[in-house]
Amino acid sequence: MTGTVYGVTSGGEEVRAFHLGGESLSAVILDMGGTITEIAVADRDGRRRNVVLGLNDLAAYEASGWWNCLIGRYANRLDGVAIAGRHYPLNPDANGITLHGGRGSSWGSRLWAVTAQNDSALTLKLISPDGDQGFPGTMTVAVTYSVSDDALRLDYVATTDKATVINLTNHIYFNLAGEGSVLNQLLQLNADGFTPTDRLQIPTGEIAPVAGTPFDFRSPHVIGSRIAADDPQLALAGGYDHNFVLNKSAAGALEWAARLKDPESGIQLELLTSEPGIQVYSGNNIRPGRTNSHGEEMHRRDGLALETQHFPDSPNKPQFPPTLLEPGQEFRSTTIFRFLV
Repeated sequence: MTGTVYGVTSGGEEVRAFHLGGESLSAVILDMGGTITEIAVADRDGRRRNVVLGLNDLAAYEASGWWNCLIGRYANRLDGVAIAGRHYPLNPDANGITLHGGRGSSWGSRLWAVTAQNDSALTLKLISPDGDQGFPGTMTVAVTYSVSDDALRLDYVATTDKATVINLTNHIYFNLAGEGSVLNQLLQLNADGFTPTDRLQIPTGEIAPVAGTPFDFRSPHVIGSRIAADDPQLALAGGYDHNFVLNKSAAGALEWAARLKDPESGIQLELLTSEPGIQVYSGNNIRPGRTNSHGEEMHRRDGLALETQHFPDSPNKPQFPPTLLEPGQEFRSTTIFRFLV
């Protein structure tokens, strides 16, 4: 399996698409950013649907840099970082905040090396040089995508030659109906708490209970039922864009984190992860003008991102799970997307 040509980047690099799996479940992965353009599963009537909210072409993925792709070196938001007493300015926005490594330097728009491949698995590798996105150390990252009859699994491994921070995810958008709004789909989270943010969406450091708030998804709730509630956190983000603190039997345990169900198609997703948190993002900033993989204009709430990760701004919050990676250590993380009807 050598992949098929998907397109050519603005810099003239050829991007290839790799098709994994078979009739029960299949996935399409690009070697640009490990972008997931398709996860095809059968609904209750046997009709195959792509449950990933994809973009219409390579140019759109490249321009976004953050859509359905691998995110590093630090997923989510950072208000600067200091390591061993030295401050690193990173690649901030106008407010001084660095999101997903910084706009214009995304790992999602880079070509990753294919180091292993077969009909059911693909391993991609990236060497991020010292100073990349402003972070110290040369970091080597490998991500393996593997498909079974009912699941897509992502295994991450990373090392560094200097002390640095790390937070990796795949910023995949789901829509279990295949198209339209996700607001009528049901979400359940294995989380008793979440991390409230300030006006710049940087966590305050508090872990707040979800009980009695619109963030309580401990039992299944329709996503749209409380998204417009009179809540200051929802107002700040324009909907859900928050890190949920997952209930864990032990640090790093691979356990269920989220369940998503579409009542129309009957398709259900169970997400398991070894990560301590999950960022739930309800597509608040999807603006008119973007076109999906069906060739139709996209709208707010057409996809739900479920980003398994460590907490935002953890390097500046010692009470959060640590994200420091030092030479001689190995970062490992696993996320599984399992589907059933």
